[in-house]
Amino acid sequence: MFCFQCQETAKNQGCTIKGVCGKLDQTACLQDLLIYTCKGISCVAQKVKPDISIGRFVTKAMFATITNANFDDDRIVSLIKEGLQVRDNLKRQVENCSAKCPDCVSWSADTKEAMYEKAKAIGVLSTSNEDVRSLRELLTYGIKGISAYASHAAHLGYEDETIYSFIFEGLASTVHDLSVDQMVGLVMKCGQTAVTTMALLDKANSNTYGKPELTKVNIGVRNNPGILISGHDLKDMEELLKQTEGTGIDVYTHSEMLPANYYPAFKKYSNFVGNYGGSWWKQADEFDTFNGVILMTTNCIVPVRDSYKNRIFTTGMAGYPGVTHIPEPAEGKKKDFSAIISLAKKCPAPKEIEKGEIIGGFAHDQVLALADKVVAAVKSGAIKRFIVMAGCDGRHPSRKYFSDVAEALPKDTIILTAGCAKYRYNKLNLGDIGGIPRVLDAGQCNDSYSLAVIALKLKEVFGLTDVNQLPLSFDIAWYEQKAVAVLLAVLSLGFKNIRLGPTLPAFLSPNVVKVLVEKFDIKPVTEPKSDVEAMVAGK
Repeated sequence: MFCFQCQETAKNQGCTIKGVCGKLDQTACLQDLLIYTCKGISCVAQKVKPDISIGRFVTKAMFATITNANFDDDRIVSLIKEGLQVRDNLKRQVENCSAKCPDCVSWSADTKEAMYEKAKAIGVLSTSNEDVRSLRELLTYGIKGISAYASHAAHLGYEDETIYSFIFEGLASTVHDLSVDQMVGLVMKCGQTAVTTMALLDKANSNTYGKPELTKVNIGVRNNPGILISGHDLKDMEELLKQTEGTGIDVYTHSEMLPANYYPAFKKYSNFVGNYGGSWWKQADEFDTFNGVILMTTNCIVPVRDSYKNRIFTTGMAGYPGVTHIPEPAEGKKKDFSAIISLAKKCPAPKEIEKGEIIGGFAHDQVLALADKVVAAVKSGAIKRFIVMAGCDGRHPSRKYFSDVAEALPKDTIILTAGCAKYRYNKLNLGDIGGIPRVLDAGQCNDSYSLAVIALKLKEVFGLTDVNQLPLSFDIAWYEQKAVAVLLAVLSLGFKNIRLGPTLPAFLSPNVVKVLVEKFDIKPVTEPKSDVEAMVAGK
């Protein structure tokens, strides 16, 4: 195997024996082959007008290859076989389709063993030129992030065929020899498409569940049996609350599902208790103490311990060998969580690991409702600077950098956050500025879109010509491919001077890093004290 798509890749170079995430070499190979299959579909889709279901399949398949999403080889093989069928059905619409097409359009294999052999020839390192490989992988990882967000929106009935069209264009481009300028252009188009996709998901979530609102979230427990829901999918959250209502079972969110607490539609359920635990990488210990049933709706699953393996379930594109999977329902039907509910009734109540409340719900509508107060605080000097500390969390000790920065920032600064990076500082006692909390949590990683909307609105309010004239600095934590999509989105909107850490991506070659530094002034994080001093000075 060779995988360097996440921040924790071995030695910041690449995992070659087993993934730091726990992914085995054969799983990595199958995921490479699934991506290759999607490239073949995309090449053919460029020649026809594909049904919208084709885009839906490709986004789901790409989503399954994101870090910590699906470790189940059998399900990945099933997706590959389905993808080959989708590709071949498309080919029948194009005369002599395979005659001058790349190998991804014509390859086939019936057995898992044959798929392993094929995967050895088409992996990441099959592109020998380091800079070409870097740009192709940067584009592919951005597309993975877009695919995740597009899948969530589609789950709520919101789709945009222009998003699918770009995904086809982008994936197909990676099997053709393009100029560097053409590849860079597609990377920037990926960022623009990421903005479109996050805006679509924001619309889907808000139209379906109401606009997120300022909320104090309980982090303690009650004495009833519980179900802990983790991941990102709000539709699964809705179905679980509906099906557990009146059963005597409490529902808690975990990690990136925390922002579900901010949506008005979910607050009506009396069995919705609050949030349990923290970031995704702490889940093994927290799932142990929770005692009840766990439902993983998307990525962020880690290798499952035997101590809770009999009470964890996956759904959506998440998967793990030996863990029961809740399949998608037939069209017009509801997802069936009865097995989860039945088991939960037999479990003891969660063990309390903390008490208190955390505050969140500062998506763009909520913050803009406070715009007059925020602008007044800036004009008076009460707020000197905004620091965007959105993104991902991770288990590496170097991540303490973000907690240290949060604590070292002057009391006249506001932290804007989204994603699980918030768990590095959202439980610290950082206070407020005139009633405005110093940590404004917009929600999940996809809600980084809200932070961009807030910044663009503030630019308008202050009458500035360039968003980079705002008293705003970026100190971004990245881990996986959705963060790549968010970064490209921010760059496409014109934001510059972004600190990125705890390390720069291993998949960026020195020459590609040079381009990003020269064009966007991207820089690695250094030491908390010096970075805080620089950001406060606007550097």
